[in-house]
Amino acid sequence: MTRVGVITFPGTLDDGDAARAVRRAGGEPVALWHADSDLQGVAAVIVPGGFSYGDYLRAGAIASMAPIMQSVIDAARVGMPVLGICNGFQILCEAGLLPGALLRNAGLHFVCRDQRLRIETTATPWTRDFSVGDEIVVPVKNIDGRYHADAATLQRLEAENRVVFRYAGGNPNGSLNDIAGVCSEDGRVVGLMPHPEHAIDALTGPSDDGLGMFLSLLDTVLATV
Repeated sequence: MTRVGVITFPGTLDDGDAARAVRRAGGEPVALWHADSDLQGVAAVIVPGGFSYGDYLRAGAIASMAPIMQSVIDAARVGMPVLGICNGFQILCEAGLLPGALLRNAGLHFVCRDQRLRIETTATPWTRDFSVGDEIVVPVKNIDGRYHADAATLQRLEAENRVVFRYAGGNPNGSLNDIAGVCSEDGRVVGLMPHPEHAIDALTGPSDDGLGMFLSLLDTVLATV
């Protein structure tokens, strides 16, 4: 069974939901603590949402320097798949694994709603089971979710097909180019602001569309065994 690490920081809210999504997809979630450095032999890591360290300084800034993150950075640089969701996306940007930054939402309001996303690339371990152009519905809930990068970075992301998810049916936070998620140069590290782990069961979420991301990961891992 594929072991997937789920990190918990002080202030993390969605680690339990991320673990449930991994389990629902057929994997084995492994709890990773922020103050440890051992990844326990996992095949991939999820950095979940919440308000790590109370969002002091900047959202994700303190968490990016936690001992566990240095291990994640080292593992990502040799190809381990990593997914950052919401606060996890902020942490990955602060850690330098993803470009850009997440700023306060346009309008300065917390946004919580079901959101349509368009899949822009399947060249990542987290989207391989989708098709380009697919639209999924997952919740979004943030106040620091406005993706921003300088013009050169945006141009590079678009040219290199590194925008993974784009908002469809309205931009909830003013993100540039309607960007909801991006990936690293090798496609192995993905960050997005919406919450696929809250959309794995149509009974409890707006859809089960988010489950495809976790199934994609397991299929990717199995394909390399």
